[in-house]
Amino acid sequence: MKKIMFLFFILISGTLSAQESILKEAETAYTQEDYTKAIESYEEILKTFGGSAEIYYNLGNAYYKAGKVASSILNYERALLINPADKDARFNLEIAKLKKVDRIEPVDDFFLTKWFHSVQNLLSVDTWASVGITCFLLLIGCLILYFFSKWMRLRKIGFYVGIVMLLFVIFSNIFALNQKKAIDSRQGAIIFAPTVTIKSSPDASGTDLFVLHEGTKVFIKSLLGEWYEIEIEDGNVGWIRQKDLERI
Repeated sequence: MKKIMFLFFILISGTLSAQESILKEAETAYTQEDYTKAIESYEEILKTFGGSAEIYYNLGNAYYKAGKVASSILNYERALLINPADKDARFNLEIAKLKKVDRIEPVDDFFLTKWFHSVQNLLSVDTWASVGITCFLLLIGCLILYFFSKWMRLRKIGFYVGIVMLLFVIFSNIFALNQKKAIDSRQGAIIFAPTVTIKSSPDASGTDLFVLHEGTKVFIKSLLGEWYEIEIEDGNVGWIRQKDLERI
């Protein structure tokens, strides 16, 4: 058993060392303005070790510096999908969006919906899950205080604080589940074709509805063959070939 644990430790240490080595290469290349090398190194990390908000953010920066706007937007969006609370990624995403052609005015949401999403994006899915667990434990403590305390003041404190903790448990779990669903479904996508005509049906002979350009974000509604039904931020809907976009 000890031998297995030792080998496991060696394997993990070697993996971390390899990842750190490639990460240093990427950071050095970025500092030296060799953005092509930095992109290759960050992409290698993603391919070998999996994604993280930090790597996607750094890759987005490298693509932006290399003049590849669509790829930078894609990776900033991926960073925010994992960690919506990343203010740097959100700021850089807005800067990158200024370089795309399409200017689409999003549908104005109800103010309570905006407030809900803004609160939800204050933390990442893992942090919301941790908040939910912590508040649940505090809720149990409040229940114990309410039911078993001999002092009325402590029982009142347990009751009212317990209600607050219950609300925190409910909303933190809702926020965590919503973010987890967004990560799993990945309905967002970025246009990678320089110019693409959106069709009224999943067919090249369909009626031309409108034109989109590289870097524009769309939301995938359904799939039929090699065609995606997509919706843009202003509510317009149409069909586009799979090859012309990439999922966030």
